[in-house]
Amino acid sequence: MKYFSTRGGSQELTFEETVLTGLAPNGGLYIPTSIPTLPENWKNDWKEHSFVDLSVAVLSLYISQDEISEVELRKLVVKSYARFRHPEVTPLKKLGDKKYILELWHGPTWAFKDVALQLLGNLFEFFLQRRNEKNLEVNEKLTVVGATSGDTGSAAIYGLRNKTNISIFILHPKGRVSPIQEAQMTTVTDANIHNLAVKGTFDDCQDIVKALFADTKFNAKHHLGAVNSINWARILAQTVYYFFAYFSLHRAVGEADVEVQFVVPTGNFGDILAGYYAKRMGLPMAGKLGVATNANDILARFWKTGRYEKADWSPLDDSPLTQPAAGSSDGKQATQDSNRVKETLSPAMDILISSNFERLLWYLAYENVPEDDSDRRGKAGEIVAGWMSQMKSDGKVEVPTSVLEIARRDFCAERVGDEQILTTIQSHFLGTPSYVVDPHTAVGLFAAERMAQQNTSSVIQVILSTAHPAKFSEAVSAALINTPNFNFENQIMPEEFNGMLQKERRVIDVESADIELVKSIIEARV
Repeated sequence: MKYFSTRGGSQELTFEETVLTGLAPNGGLYIPTSIPTLPENWKNDWKEHSFVDLSVAVLSLYISQDEISEVELRKLVVKSYARFRHPEVTPLKKLGDKKYILELWHGPTWAFKDVALQLLGNLFEFFLQRRNEKNLEVNEKLTVVGATSGDTGSAAIYGLRNKTNISIFILHPKGRVSPIQEAQMTTVTDANIHNLAVKGTFDDCQDIVKALFADTKFNAKHHLGAVNSINWARILAQTVYYFFAYFSLHRAVGEADVEVQFVVPTGNFGDILAGYYAKRMGLPMAGKLGVATNANDILARFWKTGRYEKADWSPLDDSPLTQPAAGSSDGKQATQDSNRVKETLSPAMDILISSNFERLLWYLAYENVPEDDSDRRGKAGEIVAGWMSQMKSDGKVEVPTSVLEIARRDFCAERVGDEQILTTIQSHFLGTPSYVVDPHTAVGLFAAERMAQQNTSSVIQVILSTAHPAKFSEAVSAALINTPNFNFENQIMPEEFNGMLQKERRVIDVESADIELVKSIIEARV
């Protein structure tokens, strides 16, 4: 299995090269040359697999044994999930006859990103160690850079702290992550960990990271590695829990087969893209993959209009993002406002541009190129490169109707506002069974209610729960403050969080979203 850029070119990389490179030199994201199909008897052979066994089985379809043997891969997987608090790693919980929650937050930092980043950290270490053992004259090192809206940063830090020959620099928007998320990152004082609080938005941080990878001289000097979901290994690791949920649901329902719809709260489109790969591999999904966004709804608007754009030129009925500001007669202020991230109760999804969406766009473009075209893959790359160039210059791109129809075949999308988040948290706490959710999971739950109206009565929904509610105490408390019998400290707060906000911090303030400032910090500390 080799990997190539979504923006074209003849370059093909091994899995190791793909993991260590992160972003393609032409700005594209790496995808596999083909999506493997599942083994003939996979349902029977895998049905009793543990999460570790499933990980080895799924990952082996994308990683040649010439690169990582099955024995080595199993060791990496076992090591990656040894610190998870639940024996099933991603357990399934029943909320109703047709509604289940997939809890993805039982890792070290209480967020779904631990599933991928614990593995990615071990892959980085494994590849570097092997390279350095082969070449004793040169001690190869890796400088990992990443942007976070909250959970990626802490998960990456916990996955890479104290790793030999690896330095990690995490950029987060100052004041725009939850207090617990900020504390989880900045209280890790290992020498190889560097936190940068950037005055700006997550998109500013993400743009800086992409620009660093695009700077070939700087990249070559510091050998940059990616931990954001632009790194293919992140997506691959996340496909596993779709299979695990499928088998868990089979056991819970007790039927020979089930019809399932996965609903995913998403900002950067990585978590749900993993579900798309699982579906393309052959995992049965009766319902469309559900894209659940908050008020920063670039994805929801795409599925309604076919326009992928920062600015909401034709707002949805429930979207106030571009209504003219008071005193504005020509709408210019509205356009400026719509190009800024809207702060919401679900901050990890406060994103204007969804990086991983480019991977899906490649598959949509590829399907739209005639099958008999001798350079179908190359044409798809040219189309995506053109779309991304237009997006960069104009802040928007509109795909052909035929492409939108292909996208609608596998996905549906809904937008969820803050008031709906609060009412959803409250209703599930007061429901039977009583269940406390974080604001991002609440986005998924509310969207699922709307999507269920389009499903047949036999479809069971699995909503991905992305974080423990204690990571977003302000939103959860605001929703439940007047609810009888609610006590945040006693009912929700994990013991590990006690005293975290008072711990020593190590963080570097970056006064503006300036790539040169970030470069100088990296230069001084690597």
